[in-house]
Amino acid sequence: MNIMDDIKTQISEVFYTYTQAKPAQIENIPQSGGNRRYFRIHANGKSYIATYNLNIKENNTFIYFSKHFAHLKLPVPKVLHITDAKTIYIQEDVGYNSLLNILEEKGYTDEVYKLFQQSLKQLAHMQITGDKGLDYNACLTAKEFGKQAILSDLLYFKYYFLDTLKLPYDKQVMLDDFDALSTYLTRTAYKHFMFRDFQSRNILVKNSTVHFIDFQGGMKGALQYDVASLLWQAKAGLKEEWKNNLLHYYINEANQLLPQPIDETTFISQYNGYVLIRLLQVLGAYGFRGLFERRAHFLISIPLALRNLKWFIENKRIGINLPEFERILHAIVQDDIITQFEPLRANEHTPLVVKINSFSYLKNGIPKDESKNGGGFVFDCRGILNPGRFEEYKTLTGKEKPVIDFLEEKTKMPSFLNNVYNMVDIAVENYIERNFDSLMINFGCTGGQHRSVYAAEQTARHLKNKFGVKIELKHIEQEASVQKKDHKNQKLHF
Repeated sequence: MNIMDDIKTQISEVFYTYTQAKPAQIENIPQSGGNRRYFRIHANGKSYIATYNLNIKENNTFIYFSKHFAHLKLPVPKVLHITDAKTIYIQEDVGYNSLLNILEEKGYTDEVYKLFQQSLKQLAHMQITGDKGLDYNACLTAKEFGKQAILSDLLYFKYYFLDTLKLPYDKQVMLDDFDALSTYLTRTAYKHFMFRDFQSRNILVKNSTVHFIDFQGGMKGALQYDVASLLWQAKAGLKEEWKNNLLHYYINEANQLLPQPIDETTFISQYNGYVLIRLLQVLGAYGFRGLFERRAHFLISIPLALRNLKWFIENKRIGINLPEFERILHAIVQDDIITQFEPLRANEHTPLVVKINSFSYLKNGIPKDESKNGGGFVFDCRGILNPGRFEEYKTLTGKEKPVIDFLEEKTKMPSFLNNVYNMVDIAVENYIERNFDSLMINFGCTGGQHRSVYAAEQTARHLKNKFGVKIELKHIEQEASVQKKDHKNQKLHF
């Protein structure tokens, strides 16, 4: 029995203890952070969420916060059952569709705007109402998001992004500016509960009602921080009109809960400061994951983050003079810096077609490149644990969610593909520059069903997103299998 199966067995036993019923199905939910593992339990026409986490302190914090907020009727999932060891707990299932998913699917509609309004209204209640009687000694890390935490985010940006650019600046003056900014932002009259990671992916929508998850990193802090986190989330890419209108909507909602009305001038000035902190924190994360760990997805995101920062520093003010910091911020958003991180993009006249195949080494072998130059890449996926060894995956392919979850969570496929991207990207960019018309990339595994199919699908998506290049994707064994079935059906018909 592998680790995941063992965890599922434990969860099944815990669920039986809680309900006296056996689960009909326990479904993996992709990890979102840390070492927590989430599962959706289906039983008797209902669903529940089980969390498995060996970090007892983190579990204690989340459970305490959940019970506190649920008692105040705030929009968090109720914790229904906890094991004595506190390594597994079962929660109410508040759905699977995040506000970010809905935004990406439906765009800037009135329906989505109202969901953002509802989120901000409930955020104000969680921050201000939820602050009452909350024991901050239960916080996972610091009790308060103060000067040290802000300095930490600024230094994260400095070490993992700014210093990689090797631009000249006065380090001591920069540190003085960091100190001044962090002091300015901590001098706020509006300190209550701070979610810390209030983003649209942590807002689930069920029956048109929002619910908040992953708030275990919360602490006391400025109201503005969470609002900045939601409205300036890079992946959400909210329109400026939405950002402004939603900010004022939030202020109006908060005013109804605070003993004294907000001083909007000061509040918005400090809000802009927290927006800047979030933008820089994101660049630090992209720098660490992309420039140091060489993860392709994060490298692609750097230009977008820089353009967000460029717009911000050209249009917003944070109410404090930081000469060296402002000078270097303007320097890093210059076009020549941004273009360093932007991949060459194909256009309508680019002749290159990238032909991506999945194949079986046992059946038809490595596909032949029929182009005039031949060549290309062949990647052997057989070093990755094969889902086909397990009964529940044998009839599925690498395009189906259970297999995708298996490969992403239980194998080294993500690391394998990251290295593939690093090699393939060099060729694609070069071929675009030189007006080549063909590049073949092949992924092989034993049966051409699971690992190679998944790798081919993900590589096609990566190259399309990064370079906008034309893709011809073919799953050789899967297409051959379909043809055989069709042929067999035709014989039966006749």
